[in-house]
Amino acid sequence: MTTTPKTIKDVAKKLGISAATVSRALAGNPRISEDTRDRVVKMAQEVGYVPNRAAQSLVGGRSSGFVGLVLTDPGYGREDSYLGEFVAGLGLGLAENGIDLFLSMVPSGQSELSVIRNIVTARRADGLILGRTSEVDPRVDYLLDAGFPFVTHGRIADGSRPYTWIDTDGTTAFAEAFNLLYSFGHRRFALVTIAEPMTFRLHRTEGLQSAIQQTRDPSVSLDIATSPRYDSDARHAAIRDMLTKPNRPTAVLALFDGLALSVLEVARDLGLSVPDDLSVIGFDNITSAAHARPALTTFDSDTKEGARISAGMLARQIAAPGERMIETHLITPKLVLRGSHGPAAS
Repeated sequence: MTTTPKTIKDVAKKLGISAATVSRALAGNPRISEDTRDRVVKMAQEVGYVPNRAAQSLVGGRSSGFVGLVLTDPGYGREDSYLGEFVAGLGLGLAENGIDLFLSMVPSGQSELSVIRNIVTARRADGLILGRTSEVDPRVDYLLDAGFPFVTHGRIADGSRPYTWIDTDGTTAFAEAFNLLYSFGHRRFALVTIAEPMTFRLHRTEGLQSAIQQTRDPSVSLDIATSPRYDSDARHAAIRDMLTKPNRPTAVLALFDGLALSVLEVARDLGLSVPDDLSVIGFDNITSAAHARPALTTFDSDTKEGARISAGMLARQIAAPGERMIETHLITPKLVLRGSHGPAAS
């Protein structure tokens, strides 16, 4: 006689609680009391619940057992160790919930949205992780309209349609970086940024500009050097132009570590000493940041752990398809003080 696999809903029904609560308890969510977690685990064992069957109740009664991550362009993951840590964290978090991860590339001539549509309509995955979130992002609208489980890394600028996301608090981080450098006597600042309308660019820029305004110090200036994200020649040209102006900045905040390392490189070519002539602060704490000369002061948002958390958020959506489950998680990055910042030159 064949026994029908038990689901989270079976456990929830036995205990008289919601499937979402069961899912959170099995995932070790700290918001669930220890007593409830113990009851859920015990009942799951009694009814024979198997974690990797958690998504069996998806539309049509089918479950792929996979979550998808679409690698959006050839430049995705060039930021040194970032992609590796991100994928490792996702894989770990999904494995904890009995789900596997698959990676999908965007073929030449196709859009990322068309790839996502194929995944959704063919049910090749039970959910999606979205990276590189833009200020206006059609992927979010499509998945919300389709009722398909997803989590974004980053947020869209318009918060009128609630959905599940995880992000780093770049606004607070860049304000903190400015205040540190301001306290060291710096008054001529620069921001090295990208042309693409990514929401993290918006938040970090707003954090810096707001901190400058709060000083009400007319001696503070801000120069902004912008270039396409993956155009290294344009990037170096923009940085060189910024650093060769008559009143060049003495402190540079870079949107992420890859840009900060380019600032170190151009400064070295121009004969500028870091941090004696120029202070530089990045963001992400990629592996090469610690090995730069000088070692780069930057922010660490624990990429691997953030990805693991997002995997759990998505697993809970998949496990409770009948519920409108929305979670948000804002990570406070930690400032890692190294050798690339110091007092302003007199």
